Amino acid sequence: MIEFKITGDYIPMIQLLKAVNLVQTGGEAQIAVVNGLVKYNGQIDYRKRLKVKKGDLVEFNNQKIYLI
Repeated sequence: MIEFKITGDYIPMIQLLKAVNLVQTGGEAQIAVVNGLVKYNGQIDYRKRLKVKKGDLVEFNNQKIYLI
């Protein structure tokens, strides 16, 4: 599991996927989200601009990202 510390109130989903190096570009992150490849707190979520906050769990490509 990847633990990611955010400095503000939230981070957009696409920026999070780039920040933890699970995608190379924002475009690649958008495609992953739109195609239903990303889970947010256990549910598939198609929102590209989703605000991910502390305590949330994101799953993508067999990786789990927990925000602290």
